[in-house]
Amino acid sequence: MSTAGDSPTGCVFCDIVSETSPAHVVYSDDDVIAFLDISPVARGHTLVIPRRHSAGLDDVDPALGAPLLAAAQRVAKALKGSAFRAHGVNVALNDGRAAMQTVFHTHIHVIPRRHGDKVSFAKGLLTRRSGDLAAIGTELRAEIAAQR
Repeated sequence: MSTAGDSPTGCVFCDIVSETSPAHVVYSDDDVIAFLDISPVARGHTLVIPRRHSAGLDDVDPALGAPLLAAAQRVAKALKGSAFRAHGVNVALNDGRAAMQTVFHTHIHVIPRRHGDKVSFAKGLLTRRSGDLAAIGTELRAEIAAQR
């Protein structure tokens, strides 16, 4: 995952929101944007962020909490769809350096899980390989669009 120091504005996620940095966007609305993690733990690992910058959980505008969670729910539902067939998801928000937050723009991880995937999940935490993000993004966007 990129760090804030890699960004011309100091926040790579703000650059994604402003479309000055590339991302495989799978969902977007007026409040949030969701895109594939460039170092995924599992195929379809998605980050959901508020469009308005906040560094961590304590400074997210409370009015953005519901749209942020609703977008994470949409992504989770799509990951359980026919293209990904996840049996469940892990939802995580790393808040602060001690919690392993590496990009200091609030973001929710939505990570697909399958029954019996403990070994591959643990391996994914260590290796974090991207795979074909363009193809994965196309599949996930289609699953999200099918929800409407």
